[in-house]
Amino acid sequence: MAFGDYPAEYNPKVHGPYDPARYYGKADVPLGQVKVGEIGAWLSRRNKSPQAIAGAFSRAWWRWQHKYVQPKRSGVAPFFQVTVAAMTFFYAINYGKMRHHRNYKYH
Repeated sequence: MAFGDYPAEYNPKVHGPYDPARYYGKADVPLGQVKVGEIGAWLSRRNKSPQAIAGAFSRAWWRWQHKYVQPKRSGVAPFFQVTVAAMTFFYAINYGKMRHHRNYKYH
């Protein structure tokens, strides 16, 4: 599959219009229904290639877009979500500098 092509599993006659938020591969048991003893086998069935990981991130992005950003009457939720994600990210990357400025009691 080249960049920008449809997934190999996608068949327009079966699936209808292409949806970038949908996984067109073989269906498997959802993580919430996996028993503790079966987690190893479930993880071994996952495709861990860089292309599959990029596809998973792309599907997550499009699901978020369809749910929060693209509805006709979207609210302020996506703006707050992006703000909280940015605050968390910048706190994490600056934590090493900020921990040197803690206030300690010396008595």
